[in-house]
Amino acid sequence: MELIDKLKWRYAAKAMNGQKVPQDKVDNIIEAISLAPTSSGLQPFEVFVITNQEVKEQIRPIAWNQSVITDCSHLLVFAAWDTYTADRINKQFDLTNEIRGFKNEGWENYRQMLLSTYPQKEAEVNFNHAAKQAYIAFGHAIIAAAFEGVDATPIEGFVPPKLDEILGLKEKGLRSCVILTLGYRQADKDWLVNLKKVRKSKADLITEIA
Repeated sequence: MELIDKLKWRYAAKAMNGQKVPQDKVDNIIEAISLAPTSSGLQPFEVFVITNQEVKEQIRPIAWNQSVITDCSHLLVFAAWDTYTADRINKQFDLTNEIRGFKNEGWENYRQMLLSTYPQKEAEVNFNHAAKQAYIAFGHAIIAAAFEGVDATPIEGFVPPKLDEILGLKEKGLRSCVILTLGYRQADKDWLVNLKKVRKSKADLITEIA
């Protein structure tokens, strides 16, 4: 029950106190992101870990002026591939072969299937698919942060093209999709800190099909 207790403890902090998160905890959160499952194992996204205060100050105005942007310890930007390309697909498949030390006929056939499918789709369709994979890793980061006793605030309230410009994402073939701030809550300035967590009843959330 330890994990469940920590998930009950977590919430989306609305104010942070600027305290730095120890590097080992950040490393564990990043590792959880890396271990997240993704479609075909492609990991079609990158994560930008921002501690530079000047960069945070640039981001805050295009993120609804939320104080956690500048008061957090680490600001994580999840940026998905703008599209799937043959080079990107081949790079990940080649990495798999290198790490495993062999080629598998079924795996190579699967590579060819992806190469004949994804690069031909519209870029927006591919980005939306890649962004969904980034969100899986984003969820891992939130859970890992709770496990480490670190507050994390999910943020979709920002202007993606502006953030892309600040971080130079277009040149990297990336588009921002979601932000996560890491830090520690400042209870005396956070209106949400003492409010009860509200969730649907299990009856309204879960349907069992036996």
